[in-house]
Amino acid sequence: MNAVQVPETAPEKERFQLLVDAVTDYAIYMLDPNGIIASWNSGAQRFKGYIESEILGEHFSRFYTDEDRATELPRRALETAAREGKFEAEGWRVRKDGGRFWAHVVIDPIWDAKGNLIGYAKITRDLTERRKAEEALKESEQRFRLLVQGVTDYAIYMLDPEGYVSNWNPGAQRIKGYTEDEIRGKHFSRFYTDEDRARGLPQRALEIARREGRFDAEGWRVRKDGTRFWASVVIDPIYNDMKRLIGFAKITRDITERRNAQEALEQAQAALFQAQKMETVGQLTGGIAHDFNNLLTIIVNSLDLLTRNVTGARETRLIESAQRAADRGARLTQQLLAFSRRQPLQSELRNPRTLIEGFETVLRRACGELVNLRLSLPTRSSAINVDGAQFEAALLNLVVNARDAMPDGGELTIAVSETELNETRAAICNIPAGPYVVLNVRDTGIGMSKDVAERVFEPFFTTKEFGKGTGLGLSQVYGFIMQSGGHIEVQSEPGKGTTITMLLPAHDGGEEQDEEGSSDMGKPARDTAGTVLIVEDEPAVLEVAMEIFDSLGYDVLTATDAMHAIEVFERDIPIDVLFSDVIMPNGMNGVELSRKAQKLRPGIKVLLASGYPMSALPSEGFDEGVSFISKPYRWTELADKLRVLRTGS
Repeated sequence: MNAVQVPETAPEKERFQLLVDAVTDYAIYMLDPNGIIASWNSGAQRFKGYIESEILGEHFSRFYTDEDRATELPRRALETAAREGKFEAEGWRVRKDGGRFWAHVVIDPIWDAKGNLIGYAKITRDLTERRKAEEALKESEQRFRLLVQGVTDYAIYMLDPEGYVSNWNPGAQRIKGYTEDEIRGKHFSRFYTDEDRARGLPQRALEIARREGRFDAEGWRVRKDGTRFWASVVIDPIYNDMKRLIGFAKITRDITERRNAQEALEQAQAALFQAQKMETVGQLTGGIAHDFNNLLTIIVNSLDLLTRNVTGARETRLIESAQRAADRGARLTQQLLAFSRRQPLQSELRNPRTLIEGFETVLRRACGELVNLRLSLPTRSSAINVDGAQFEAALLNLVVNARDAMPDGGELTIAVSETELNETRAAICNIPAGPYVVLNVRDTGIGMSKDVAERVFEPFFTTKEFGKGTGLGLSQVYGFIMQSGGHIEVQSEPGKGTTITMLLPAHDGGEEQDEEGSSDMGKPARDTAGTVLIVEDEPAVLEVAMEIFDSLGYDVLTATDAMHAIEVFERDIPIDVLFSDVIMPNGMNGVELSRKAQKLRPGIKVLLASGYPMSALPSEGFDEGVSFISKPYRWTELADKLRVLRTGS
């Protein structure tokens, strides 16, 4: 409204007219009782477009839209004003140029002193800009509402300042299971676990959001059906224009699958690291065992040769004591080879139930009187391809360890079941996916800490007192299971016992083989004389081998490596047997030498020896007429192998 100076000397009526004419923000004009325009001010002219001479005497309905005139709104407006003393409304009005504007309209009836209606006072204000702003805000709010309601991957909802739910989107319903009618007005703490509510986490979350401007966390949340999911949660405080807290915006996302995938990746990485570490240790122990076998070969055969010429009781007793120690050393190397997965296995399809039941008496005796052994075996089970004796030895090792973990007694359970490993689980175990037989050995003993459990399969690691264990029992079990194509893991907590889980590939349709009777251990007959070429790079081992072959009636030729041996073959010397170490220096190994020898001397018999088992040797394979013997060998075993080579049986 423009300011106007009204002369103080002007008559009252004239001063009022000047005041009305000075108003430009409002259209202020008079209508007669029939709605004919009787006066016009500058404000009316400004936003309706008519000058006074154009509009006086015209009906005010021309300012209304065709739709409003069709419903007789102008007439009804005057009737309402006359009847009720006032008409007030908002609506579209029309300018002279046909343009529309949004108007706020007030119509007041005017009465004379006798109470007769003499006309109407009409005030109109152009609110188009305000309406545009309101509509823009309304449209923005509607778009935001549609956006929030269209989101289904996130739970987006509002809380009042006390934490009660005030609205709810479809994503919240999908993730949490509640409809809006079920959850509106309920406290958001119902989505938290009992443990988190007991710790006051919901209230702390709101306090942090209020104090720091945001709360961001991950944790377990609970659905309507009671199931849990892993959630990523963000809470933001909401303030009005007066900076007063009016509530919180809460966004929750279900990231359970992402968390599971991350955990699976971490487990796979940990399993890979453990496998690489065990593989490295296995290579080291396998090499040590190989070298140790060379030493034992010298020791045991020297002792055997001495027994043939010693008759005194004392000397015999000393030699027998040394032989027992050497035998213990040989068993130790076998345990090392078992861990490094280089022991020779006689695998065949076996029924795990039959194996365990047939060994039950020994297992119960190993448990002692204080431990209650319980077997949980299925009526039917898939076969496993294992060395039966090694399987029994591994099981006995686990039982003895479990017994030692229960000094005051307890319960030991051996259970067999079957499972189907999916790709994710198989990747963690580093074995192929597919069907597996599961063997669990579970005790109620003292348990182990996480650090100890991670090392139990390492050779020579033990928690037992000095002198009460070599630390090779579980490493032998580990090597056997891994060599059999399986997986082994340990779960344990201090005071909560230990469970050893073994997975072995399941096989269908295999008939279990009958146990073979033990072979006669009688002393072999003396071999007929012949010529042997011994190829060995260890001088002490070579010397013992020469003694053994000499005692068996052979003429002995020697070479320290493959190239030297080939030189011997190229001479005109008859050679019946090649006896060679497999692993040799200077490039060519024993397998390659045997093939070269068979080309140079067709029909020659070949016997190869190594501290490594056959399964760990070069993968070319052995030709016909080639046999193998493991170190440390005794002269009796060597004689047996030579007899079989010569006779073929």
